[in-house]
Amino acid sequence: MSLFVLGINHQTAPVELRERVAFSGDAVATALLSLRSLPGVSEAALLSTCNRTEVYAVAEDEDALADWLARHPEPAAADRALHDYLYRHRDADAVRHLFRVATGLDSLVLGEPQILGQVKDAWAAARAAGTLGTRLDRLFQHAFSTAKRARTDTRIGANPVSVASAAVRLAQESFARLDEACVLLIGAGETIELAARHLAQARAKRLLVANRTLAHAQDLAGRHGGYALPLGDLDKHLAEADVVISATASREPVLRAAQVAAALAARKHRPMLLVDLAVPRDIDPAAAALRDVFLYTVDDLERAIEDNRRSRREAATEAEAIIELQVARFTEQMAATARIEPLKRLRAHGEHAKAEALARARQQLAAGGDPEQVLQLLAHTLTNRLLHAPTVALREAALTGDAELARAAGKLFPESEERVRSDGEREA
Repeated sequence: MSLFVLGINHQTAPVELRERVAFSGDAVATALLSLRSLPGVSEAALLSTCNRTEVYAVAEDEDALADWLARHPEPAAADRALHDYLYRHRDADAVRHLFRVATGLDSLVLGEPQILGQVKDAWAAARAAGTLGTRLDRLFQHAFSTAKRARTDTRIGANPVSVASAAVRLAQESFARLDEACVLLIGAGETIELAARHLAQARAKRLLVANRTLAHAQDLAGRHGGYALPLGDLDKHLAEADVVISATASREPVLRAAQVAAALAARKHRPMLLVDLAVPRDIDPAAAALRDVFLYTVDDLERAIEDNRRSRREAATEAEAIIELQVARFTEQMAATARIEPLKRLRAHGEHAKAEALARARQQLAAGGDPEQVLQLLAHTLTNRLLHAPTVALREAALTGDAELARAAGKLFPESEERVRSDGEREA
């Protein structure tokens, strides 16, 4: 079996396609079990963020993985076009890809710190679902240590920039005085938490936090000096917002174009900046057509953060060198593990045969059996069980002319003939 990575990200597919194959948190466990149940799949993990959806698997066939991804999580929306956007990596290339992802080298914001936590969440979800085997577990653990080393030994993590901070910077550039603006945050997850932190540092005049679970909104707003409101009250407060930043896990838009139009009318068409950081998108794309609305998605932030990318390219080159070294080490470890696996099976077979033979001998001794006869039977039984499989294999090799197996046997027992001769001489 091989190690595969298949997926789409912000570099290969537009947001309207990425949102169709985005997995919300509560859907990941079910998806993992479905993925693991595919014929020829022994291990599986799933990484789904606003910028990427990726399948990691130990499997026999990558095409089955691609077909599975094309029909999930919305089977009705399955489209062969998805296959045209997929990138596929195998074995060492798959290892390299995960290491680059975990380090932030494959992110929209070069070196951004959030992705490592998201990779750890993907590993934990697969572990909890029981779809994480030895090979993927070692791969993810090595990815974590590689990312840590790259961030320690290079400046790839210096002055960390996230999509959330890029959104706040966009707001600062759009509104000359953010300290005179009202900002509405929709959601209460990590991205919104980061946005709230950056807005507090930028001294935004007023901060509103709307979330489906009011308690979560209250917790976040309380820590950053904001005002919490339930998602159902969005229409009552939308007109107050100069800036809206949204990042929820909803599969349907939480802000419709009609709601934005009504808010604009109440604002007498004072401009509104809408930043949609969610995949699937939170804000109806039709809102972009409204006059005095400036709507940005995660894809649009690509241009806004290009300066950050340029400043980190030198550090990225150093991080790539670290990754190449770690890829080589990991593949060597996996190759060594594969080489000693037959030895492990052989030793396990010997230990099992020994345990059974000893148990039977002890029973016979406990029943009053003659010790000499018991020892003879023990030796005979153990010899037969240890030599049966290799004897059958060598006999078959002799019949089929398999000289390679015969040579291998000669290497395994190079002194057998000499030992038999010596034993015979001693007996004489």
